[in-house]
Amino acid sequence: MAERRSRRTAAAVRYDPADHQSGPQLVAAGEGFTAQRILEIAAEHGIPVREDPMLANALAQLADSTDIPPDLYVAVAQALVWAWEADRNAAKLNAARGRA
Repeated sequence: MAERRSRRTAAAVRYDPADHQSGPQLVAAGEGFTAQRILEIAAEHGIPVREDPMLANALAQLADSTDIPPDLYVAVAQALVWAWEADRNAAKLNAARGRA
């Protein structure tokens, strides 16, 4: 029996905590080539990437530029906290190496 390969899914979320008028928003999401491009663009811009297939699949069901629905707030908030901590840790490491 042939093994079925699952297609990779990726999503990009934007959130500006200074903007008190809106919550997190889906910037882009997709499978296959689109997912690969999302990951490449993230790498090019030094954006941390978190592996969370369940969240990526849920976000991929939304249209781009859509506000994140309340039922996904907790999962998205956890991903954003993870990303902020990854950025903070990278900044500390760069500062320790003298590359602020």
